[in-house]
Amino acid sequence: MHFRKCGDFKLTKIFNKMQQYESVIILTPLLSDDVAKEVIAKFKNILTEGGAEIVAEDNWGLKKLAYPIQKKTTGFYHLTEFKAPGELIRKIEIELRRDERVMRFLTIALDKHAIAYSEKKRSGAFNKKAETKTEEVAN
Repeated sequence: MHFRKCGDFKLTKIFNKMQQYESVIILTPLLSDDVAKEVIAKFKNILTEGGAEIVAEDNWGLKKLAYPIQKKTTGFYHLTEFKAPGELIRKIEIELRRDERVMRFLTIALDKHAIAYSEKKRSGAFNKKAETKTEEVAN
């Protein structure tokens, strides 16, 4: 009994901690752009109401799937990076499972290396290196 209480305390401590996450959502290709934006807005609304802070988002658009999902070969991809308490992830995933317009989703917790990488990527550090290399080759 004592061990369970200790474990429960650790779990609640982890769930209440703000951590950075990355979520990719694949929407069915049968949606119009307006409906796809509505689904993403619903997802962001759940995040903000739950106390999350959206760090970055990127709409990848319509992409070909690696394998068919629900007999569909393409889907609308959307990436969202956010900081949220751990308990919110369960609520988000339940809502995404209930929504028939969402074909697949994946939410992962980012470690410090992934956070540093995504910050560099957003700041354009990788693009600057590529530009300098192409300038050196051109000269």
